[in-house]
Amino acid sequence: MLPKMNGINILRELRRKGIEVPVILLTARGETEDKVIGLDSGADDYLAKPFHSDELLARLRALGRRKTELINDGILKFGDIRLNPHTLILNCENRETKLTLKESQLLELLIKRNNMIISKENIIEKLWGYDTDAEDNRVEIHVSLLRKKLNNLESGVSIRTIRGAGYVLKSVEDRE
Repeated sequence: MLPKMNGINILRELRRKGIEVPVILLTARGETEDKVIGLDSGADDYLAKPFHSDELLARLRALGRRKTELINDGILKFGDIRLNPHTLILNCENRETKLTLKESQLLELLIKRNNMIISKENIIEKLWGYDTDAEDNRVEIHVSLLRKKLNNLESGVSIRTIRGAGYVLKSVEDRE
């Protein structure tokens, strides 16, 4: 019952984009059908008004405990890809490829900086450290190799070059 888009549609959009943030729906709609729709749309919990603040706080604590366990698997998700930085495996649907350590680190950086432009200098600093003699072309090589692997996986995720600024990770959904 939000002004432009209802909470269920917002939640579905978040989940469609691979955003896994924990969600508790707090709503005036308390019918069983509404609860089922909310939970099936990706909500982690559903609480109908009126509710007691102690119950909300207990549900938040429980959700925090549950999500900590799920997040600790280390899998990073963006669009249709899943990156396991511990095994250097990149998955897209039922296809997978092995990445090099630097490719994995670069993709991890791009995923964690979701929709933010990352400069070549920042990438060099994060992947090779402050005291490196690595140059821009090293970043370009790794970006090129990573693009080929994403393409071979037939992923909807791509690395966009923002001329004079750096790189940003985009998915097919972002282009619409």
